[in-house]
Amino acid sequence: MHIRPDAFILALTTAALLGSGAARADDRHGDHGRHDAHRHYPSRGVVVSRLPRDAHPIHHRHDSYYVSGGIWYRPLGSRYMVVTPPLGAFITVLPRGYVTLEFGGRPYYRYDDIYYARRDNGYIVVAPPVDAGEIAPAADPAQNELFIYPKMDQSASQQASDRYECHEWASDQTGYDPTRASGGVPPAQSASRRDGYQRAMSACLEARGYTVR
Repeated sequence: MHIRPDAFILALTTAALLGSGAARADDRHGDHGRHDAHRHYPSRGVVVSRLPRDAHPIHHRHDSYYVSGGIWYRPLGSRYMVVTPPLGAFITVLPRGYVTLEFGGRPYYRYDDIYYARRDNGYIVVAPPVDAGEIAPAADPAQNELFIYPKMDQSASQQASDRYECHEWASDQTGYDPTRASGGVPPAQSASRRDGYQRAMSACLEARGYTVR
C-alpha cells in the first residue's frame, strides 16, 4: 500500500502530540482550559479546529502565530495549537486582565505566566524577571478595565489599532497611564486621574464606532 509523504508526516505529528499528552478539543467535547463569565480559555497543548473570531495574526521571525484574549495559537496542519509565545513576539495591545508588576524600577505586564515589556508603540514577550514570583502587583487591572464592543464589524487589526491610539490620546490628555504603577501619577491622584482617563478613552472609542461599558 502506498502512503503519501504528507499523510505520513501528519500521522507522525498526531502520534507525537498524543504521546506527549497534548489535549485535543473541538466543538463537541474536550473541556481543557479555564472559563470566565464571557469565554473559554484553552490550556497550552490543546488543539482546536477553529480560531476565535477576534484572533489577530502575529508574524515573528519566520513563524506565524495568532493571539486572542492573551491566548497564543500556532498553525498545526489545518488546526491550531495553543502555545507559549516566543520571546520577542510583538503585540500592540495588552490582553484584558493583565497585571502590572515592577522589578528593578522597570514595569512588567503579566498575563497568566507570560510577561510583556513596553517596546516602542507596543509590547514584546520577555523572559520572567529574576524572582518574579516574589513581586507584588503594582496595579489592580479590574480598576482599569473597560468592556469594548465593535459596532461596525471592525477587524481585529483595526480594533487593536483603535484601542492603542485611544489609549495614547487618553493618556496624553490626563497624564494617567494604566500600564504603569499607580498610573504613573502620585497615589493620591490615581483614582481621579483614572476616572478621567476612562472617560477620555470611552469618548475616543465611541467616536470610532464602539460601545464602551
